[in-house]
Amino acid sequence: MNRMDTTATPLRVGLLGFGLAGSVFHAPLIATTPGLVLDTVVTSDPERRKRAREAGAPGDEVRTVASADELFADADRLDLVVVATPNRTHVPLTHRALDAGLPVVVDKPLAPTGAEARELAAKAESRGLLLAPFQNRRWDNDFLTLRSLLAEDALGEVFRFESRFERWRPRLKGGWRESGDPEEVGGLLYDLGSHVVDQALTLFGPAASVYAESDVRRAGAAADDDTFIAITHENGVRSHLWMSATAAQLGPRFRVLGSRAAYVKYGLDPQESALRGGARPVEGAPWGVEPEDSWGTLGAQDPPGALRTVPTLDGDYPAFYDAVAGALREGTPPPVTAHEAAAALQVLETARSFARGG
Repeated sequence: MNRMDTTATPLRVGLLGFGLAGSVFHAPLIATTPGLVLDTVVTSDPERRKRAREAGAPGDEVRTVASADELFADADRLDLVVVATPNRTHVPLTHRALDAGLPVVVDKPLAPTGAEARELAAKAESRGLLLAPFQNRRWDNDFLTLRSLLAEDALGEVFRFESRFERWRPRLKGGWRESGDPEEVGGLLYDLGSHVVDQALTLFGPAASVYAESDVRRAGAAADDDTFIAITHENGVRSHLWMSATAAQLGPRFRVLGSRAAYVKYGLDPQESALRGGARPVEGAPWGVEPEDSWGTLGAQDPPGALRTVPTLDGDYPAFYDAVAGALREGTPPPVTAHEAAAALQVLETARSFARGG
């Protein structure tokens, strides 16, 4: 981890929402980032409020409030707002934060549409405020490793990028993520699709064309749970992206085919599992480390012996909030921009339209 070292007064962060995104990802990363302090959490649930009060750095009790109105009424005490609420609320809450003069981090997806994302980007720019979508999987271990291999030209000319984010969840969990109501912006296309599309565009550039298939497989489900997107990038690379909750056997996370070699990697980055288990990144201690038996392979099937194991770089979710703190203090670029999010949302919109026969 490359942690920001600062002795200045910490920047005070207000966190809207303490569900999965807020409690597992944002709160632990904020609380362990030098230069940031988790000041206020918005949640009306009594049990979540109890846990939120203990979510700060050791020795710090986090203030909790029941509504966004309470947080914005006291906006002067904050230096940054993080929106980690259900998808349907991302746009209105981001507008409110910007109107209050506060920089904003927004969990993915930033908005339901590219147009709304561009509107938010323009508003933030006109006010001179940071707006950073939380695309944490740019700091997954496999993505960092692949990006390093591409920088070294280890694969030659890349022809095809295959990315799978698959799970085996034959029974529904319930909740807004599985709702068929378009207002909820649920389903895997906008959930896991926000990650895999962002990764593809980050690696290989803008999309020239998009094809998609999106299905509802599980009995009683109302939102897509088995989706495929094919992107032809402007540079000619083809990205094939799978998102599924119905994969009884999982395919490789990445399979990247090039003119000299391929890179194949199985398994998910360990950081989410660690955070879910209560672990927190500690400066100077190992984080995001993957065991050797999970490393990917690089090379070709022939001649014999041409394949080699590639050590996976450590995952680094803390880098996101390190970069946010740096952007707020020093004016450096945000780790992810709203315009980048808008480009990914344009792909998701096109995929949804194509899959529906548009």
